[in-house]
Amino acid sequence: MTPFDAIQIARAAMVLVLTIVGPMLLTSLIVGVVIGLVQALTQIQEMTLTFVPKLLAMGLVLLLCLPMIGHAMADFTQQISDRIIQG
Repeated sequence: MTPFDAIQIARAAMVLVLTIVGPMLLTSLIVGVVIGLVQALTQIQEMTLTFVPKLLAMGLVLLLCLPMIGHAMADFTQQISDRIIQG
């Protein structure tokens, strides 16, 4: 394996990580900002108030994105196996 191949594999792995984690991070960010605005408007300063909605929203997004995540991981695994077979 050449250094160029190793860089391509690392790049593909980074793209895979962003593909898998991106929707959940964006959901967490949006829910956090909305809850923060609600807390600022109502002056409720409960630290645990942001945790439960974020957890529920991220769980829902994870369930909705599971087919995409499985497909992305299967493609990456196929690419890695093809490189191993090629030598």
